[in-house]
This record gives sequence, structure tokens and C-alpha cells, in this order.
Amino acid sequence: MRDREVLLGVTGGIAAYKAADLASKLVQAGAKVTVAMSRAARNFIGPTTFEALTGRPVYGDLFDPREHFIGEHIGLARRAEVYVIAPATADVIARLAHGMADDLVAALALSINGPLVVAPAMNNEMWSKLSVQRNVAQLRDDGAIVVGPDEGWLSCREVGPGRMAEPQAIVEKIAELLGEA
Repeated sequence: MRDREVLLGVTGGIAAYKAADLASKLVQAGAKVTVAMSRAARNFIGPTTFEALTGRPVYGDLFDPREHFIGEHIGLARRAEVYVIAPATADVIARLAHGMADDLVAALALSINGPLVVAPAMNNEMWSKLSVQRNVAQLRDDGAIVVGPDEGWLSCREVGPGRMAEPQAIVEKIAELLGEA
């Protein structure tokens, strides 16, 4: 994935710690990684972690451009070859399924021309809800690639579906989409 541009959206779930591992694995594979974080994500992991791992600034505000004065959602999306949202919470999945763009992470999903990869992560009870399944089906119908979730130990101290796919599996899917597999 040498010099391929990957945009990573991080949302507010406990699995945000796995997003740091994902960013690291992508960088080690040669990708240039830019991170956009939702406000909720900052409750779980800080932007400094991603800046250290990627060597790039982290973006988080739709209305305070740091680099792209036509809007970060436009400039970052134009640069990226693939956009992966990991973890993708039930909230962001619902907003994406309904075309909402009320924060940078969601607006980027509407602006990206390349593939959109979504890695769901949530409590097993949330994952099983018909509304969540309907929203995931809508994302698939709209062309998003959904990776996971896996079954396993969840932060709610239960075992079941809802665990974010392992970072290596997401890296492999991205490589496949970029013709690097």
C-alpha cells in the first residue's frame, strides 16, 4: 500500500483503541493515513495518539478548516483513495444510512469518491436491533463495504456479535479494494 491515501474515521466507542492499531498497521504497510475523529471518539482516545502514529494532523471539526479552506470534508475526501470508519457505532451507521452530514466523519462519507469501508462495533444487544440491521443493509445497498462485526468478548462483559473486526482483517480488505492484495 505504499503511498496510498487512506482516510480513517474514528467514532465514539470503546473499540476506538483498535483504531490506533489499525492506523499503525496501515502506516507500517506503507499507506499515508489521515484521521478524522468524531467529538465522541475523543472521549475514548486522544488525537495525539493518531498524530504520533500517522505523522499527520487529526481533523475533527467540520466548520474550522485547518488545511482545506473549501472544507475539510471536500479536501480530505478528494485526497483519499478509500475511507474506512472504524469503529462505526450504531449512531454513525444510522446517520450514514440516512445521508446525514452533521459532523466531519459523516460528511466525509458523503464526499468520498472511492470505497467506503465500515467496521461496526457495539454491544451485542444493539447489534441485534432491527433498526441497526436495517441501517447496515441500507449502507450495503448504497455500496459501502461492511467488515465485521466479529463475535467475542465485549466491553459490556458479554460474549456475542458486535466486536469490531480485527485491524488486520480491515487492512486486508483495504488492500484488496486498492488492488494491493
